[in-house]
Amino acid sequence: MKKGRTSIKDIANALNVSVTTISFVLNGKGKEKKISDAVIKKVIDYTESINYKPNRVAQSLRTGESKIIVFMVEDIGNYFFAKLARIIEDIAYKKDYKVLFCSNENDDARSRELIDLFYERRVDGFIIIPSGGIRNDIAQLIDKNIPVVLFDRYFEDLNTSAVVINNEDAAFKATNKLIAGAFKNIAFITTDAQQMQMRGRLEGYKRAIKEANLEPNVLQVPYLHLNSEKRKSLIREFFKNQEELDAVFFSTNYLTQHGLEIIRELEHLDVFKLGIVAFDDNDFFKIHSPSISAVAQPLKQMGEEIMKIMLKMLKEKNNRTPTKQIVLDARFIERESSRIKIPQD
Repeated sequence: MKKGRTSIKDIANALNVSVTTISFVLNGKGKEKKISDAVIKKVIDYTESINYKPNRVAQSLRTGESKIIVFMVEDIGNYFFAKLARIIEDIAYKKDYKVLFCSNENDDARSRELIDLFYERRVDGFIIIPSGGIRNDIAQLIDKNIPVVLFDRYFEDLNTSAVVINNEDAAFKATNKLIAGAFKNIAFITTDAQQMQMRGRLEGYKRAIKEANLEPNVLQVPYLHLNSEKRKSLIREFFKNQEELDAVFFSTNYLTQHGLEIIRELEHLDVFKLGIVAFDDNDFFKIHSPSISAVAQPLKQMGEEIMKIMLKMLKEKNNRTPTKQIVLDARFIERESSRIKIPQD
């Protein structure tokens, strides 16, 4: 017969001490509870000798803590989210927390399913890039006093802690970099998602174009076209009708990669003469020829601010921590693609 998982009760019986004593020692509270050094050593030596692994679910039921944080983004495979995930994981690990990573694909139903799943598993907190329709789901977590930190975007009518960047200002400055390079017909390729970060990027572009007395030239790709081939088809058709185009500003790194691939297919567009800027940097942009200028979000600072808020909320979980919203500045990295000068008439 297969032997079952060793329980705290089994250890207590083997060592002839109370279950409570075992629990205090295993949770690092032996000294605090004035348990003798001899007993603490006996418990630790025994659990190590049998390679005891605590039942995390049972432990969370006893302590009210799972020591697990959920990190939910659109696509954990995306370069930006993956880099940020690693920063958060490293900070969490140092504080004895583990991080569960998941992708919601910016889909409300999937977001709700994941939130419900992890809530039932009694995770300690949620770090979420929210899809557009889960405002009430976030509100319910907050009402239950579950620590929640949103990032990249938040719901403007919901009092939540969040870490974001000034998207409008970043897009305004990046567009002006192209204008300063004497580019006149600057297209902006984005998605039709009406979330605050995408609205901000579009508004920043439009403001710079208006102040320069230029004409806006915008393609909004339907976000529901998750299939990359469909996205590329729409971008390809847009470019085919842009004989006078001299620069493109892409609102995301994945749109940039689609666009670069298509530009090289089309005879009337020359990647070495076209001004190009991407929102969100990527290592690929450094080695592309020409290298691609980009708006770089402060990943390290974002991760640190997110975890600073989360850890404070976890520490003060029994008292409702005041919400905190932090807005950070992005940085423009100038490379070859925005330095190209177009001769003026």
